[in-house]
Amino acid sequence: MPKAHWNGATLAMSDRCEVVENNYYFPPESLRREYLKDSETHTTCPWKGLASYFDVVVNGKRNRDAAWYYPEPKPAAKKIKDHVAFGKGVVIEP
Repeated sequence: MPKAHWNGATLAMSDRCEVVENNYYFPPESLRREYLKDSETHTTCPWKGLASYFDVVVNGKRNRDAAWYYPEPKPAAKKIKDHVAFGKGVVIEP
């Protein structure tokens, strides 16, 4: 079962991830929301749409913009709506 972890904490775990462009997108119910803090960052993907970001905060350490999601993805990416992917040192165990 895929699991995301950083700084000693499990951030998400699910057997229902969607893999897009080699990123595991975890479904909303699998997330440990206490570790995710809203970020002001947004980026645009030509085929997925506008991405929003979270900082990951664990044990007093902040990993800025280490998680992202698409609240209103374009039709081609609708299966990842509200799913969260991780980067910037967050380890994904497939």
